[in-house]
Amino acid sequence: MPNFSSTEPPNPTLDLLLRRKSIRDYTDQPISPEVKAQLLGATLRAPTAGNMTLYTIIEVQDPALKQRLAVTCDDQPFIAKAPLVLLFLADYQRWEDYYTACGVDELCALKGMERRHPQEGDLFLACCDALVAAQTAVVAADALGLGSCYIGDIMENYETHREMFDLPRYVFPIAMVCFGYPTEEQINRPQTGRFEPQFIVFPDRYHHQDKAELEEMFHLRTERVFAGREKIGEASNFGQFNYLKKFNAEFSYEMNRSVQAILKAWRGEE
Repeated sequence: MPNFSSTEPPNPTLDLLLRRKSIRDYTDQPISPEVKAQLLGATLRAPTAGNMTLYTIIEVQDPALKQRLAVTCDDQPFIAKAPLVLLFLADYQRWEDYYTACGVDELCALKGMERRHPQEGDLFLACCDALVAAQTAVVAADALGLGSCYIGDIMENYETHREMFDLPRYVFPIAMVCFGYPTEEQINRPQTGRFEPQFIVFPDRYHHQDKAELEEMFHLRTERVFAGREKIGEASNFGQFNYLKKFNAEFSYEMNRSVQAILKAWRGEE
């Protein structure tokens, strides 16, 4: 299998991708309109299902909104300080409105057809579009000398975020990304390790890993987090540690409650 983590990539694009890391601390240097235009221009060239562009981007400029997001997105103060904050919305409302404006309701009535409205599959497709655009923005940002950090917590507190940004029914806040010029400390900070390809990439079908394989896969993370300790709190291994800290944490319950509320709104069940 190829060595995907080679330290000598054959071109600058691979070098950029391999050295990328999340940046949560930014200098006071503003992002110029020219750099922002380049970033957005690259973002809008992202792949999109059927060339439909099933997403909308909100640039959060109001300091009061950014300050509130720092609280509603799991209390992360750096969000309020980020020079550029982009909210990526899975958006089928634009096409729904366009179909209505184009007389699709009348066409369906004329043909004796039921007028179809966006369903769960359409939502997932729009989420893919929005996330591909967000990742394209992240790569473009690195190429422009900017750092970035994903904020998945935007999926929490749906009712609050819907009100803050006046989100209609067929719009889902799937991701938010903060951008800025990284501090020297952030530039020199080591990358967080990733899993080796043999644990992630398999030929032809899903591979269900056994306990030994999983222990090997998580060995380095166990060493890094436990650092020779037998226990951290009630956790005696990395699986227990991750479960208690993330999967079973309060924010995970809120995220799932919020997504359920979004799905109910999308289905018109509120």
